[in-house]
Amino acid sequence: MLFYKKPTILTFLITLISVTTALFTLTATASPAKLSASLQRNLLADSNVGVNGKYTFSRCNAIRKKPFNKKIPKRKILLIGDSHGCDFLNAMRENNYLRNYQVSMRYIPYQCQLVLHGKGGKFVAAKDRALCSNEARTDSLSQAKKQMSEADIIIFAARWKLNTARILPFTIKHLRLKPHQKVIVIGSKNFGKITARRYMGMSRNELLALKNNVDPDVRKINTILRQRIKGRMIFVDQTKLVCGSNKKCPVFTDHLRLFSYDGWHFTRYGARQAGKMLFEKSILGRM
Repeated sequence: MLFYKKPTILTFLITLISVTTALFTLTATASPAKLSASLQRNLLADSNVGVNGKYTFSRCNAIRKKPFNKKIPKRKILLIGDSHGCDFLNAMRENNYLRNYQVSMRYIPYQCQLVLHGKGGKFVAAKDRALCSNEARTDSLSQAKKQMSEADIIIFAARWKLNTARILPFTIKHLRLKPHQKVIVIGSKNFGKITARRYMGMSRNELLALKNNVDPDVRKINTILRQRIKGRMIFVDQTKLVCGSNKKCPVFTDHLRLFSYDGWHFTRYGARQAGKMLFEKSILGRM
């Protein structure tokens, strides 16, 4: 015969604890909440290559080959590089750094690299040699030498190739810059593969913690530059300063905006945060 047993306070507490534990476990293992509509819109905007590509070039196009005004007493900066040079300019301008300088840009496409004209054949792919040798269409270090002689500070910022990085000290030596001119070389950067669709299903905390592997060639190039840029030349390790590491880099800024829209170039928000890191943690902030 079965008898009904009145539940005690102890059995009630045990049951309550069991139910609470089960609910906690279920909550902890549940898939993360989706991003809010506003964060999803930001993610789509930040990964739009067409719109962000225009942002990359807007400032550097405005000052390409801009002559220095000798009547203005401001010191002069000549920025030489490719689209990564434009990135550096954006990082600088987003934070109003170096606003007391005259700044001009000499844009040399990535395909052509920063090598002296006539000596860059083996550093330029065969398919790009016609473009890079056409001085009417592209700029070069040779064309920029006169303006270099007028600058107080020369900043080289580019997506370097391995061979170009190896000979960069010799390239700069053959430019015959004056002893008082300061030379700064900005290292390469990379934020890995950007996959906006995948990020949509992740939580805020997962996105803030997300890091991509830095391209192996970028790591090699920065090691070469770190070892060879010495003496009067100053190397700024952009990857280490912005990412905190040479191996992995955050995908998102502190405000949950993409650092880069394509893995290579800054978004406006990436430029803003990267600029603060570059100038607060290196010689750039003391110029």
